[in-house]
Amino acid sequence: MRLAWIACLLLLTVTAGCARAEPPRPLLWKVSDADNTVYLLGSFHLLRPGDYPLAASTELAFEDAESVVFELSPREMNDPALGQMMGAAARRDDGKRLQDTMSPETWARLEAWSARRGVPLENLQPFEAWFVSLTVSLVEMQALGLDPKLGLDRHFAQRATEAGKATEGLETGAQQIALFDGLEPRLQQQSLEDVLLDAAKMEENINHLHDLWRRGDAEAMEAETNQRMRDEYPELYARINRDRNLAWLPVLRRRLDRGGEDEDVLVVVGALHLLGDDGLVSLMREAGYSVERL
Repeated sequence: MRLAWIACLLLLTVTAGCARAEPPRPLLWKVSDADNTVYLLGSFHLLRPGDYPLAASTELAFEDAESVVFELSPREMNDPALGQMMGAAARRDDGKRLQDTMSPETWARLEAWSARRGVPLENLQPFEAWFVSLTVSLVEMQALGLDPKLGLDRHFAQRATEAGKATEGLETGAQQIALFDGLEPRLQQQSLEDVLLDAAKMEENINHLHDLWRRGDAEAMEAETNQRMRDEYPELYARINRDRNLAWLPVLRRRLDRGGEDEDVLVVVGALHLLGDDGLVSLMREAGYSVERL
């Protein structure tokens, strides 16, 4: 599994293709105890108009919830300062340019990519490789017509605000930035090299994942994403997925364990966080709650 594939997963963005008559089957689970319900919904941060309207079960979960929880709070999600924070964290402080850290072959590929996409190389020189890798991936996905304004998290953040529902985030923007900025240089460099090598295959990869997502094929998505990352990059998988799931688990359990209260919540997080043995769905089932796929 090349790290270009991982870059797509880190952005948690998979969608492509034309509008379809049937709405996608959601990656949606209902977790319950005697009093309360937590709905777990797998999100992707860039979508197209053809991915809406959503399935009736998704709409019913939103309507039933008194509050909505995201990876980031809507306030941070929509704050322009978040992008500025990421850029500041990614700016090199070792006196080197990006070019100084790359092989001539990789630099030549980046030159070719920048010419094709019209991204000036001088704009990338001050930054670390992880930031450039994500930039290349994001530019490529947007070139396919993927729109962050249509992502599932932003969709429900806007609707929750309009409906007056309480919202919160499971982590902060600073914590998310640290996930990338803390990657060791070797892994950062390999990620950028693989993104540049695989840019031509990105449309094929995204289309494949998007088809699995629209069909709601949780098992195939787990095999194609989490399982492959666990096998080939176990440290990276633990950092960006398993450890975060374990940190979020007590927060979700507290929402269910409020005795005597009837306050249901919709939790909208990246789809990869719901899948597999260490995904939130399995973790909540192991904790003794009733879990039902919707």
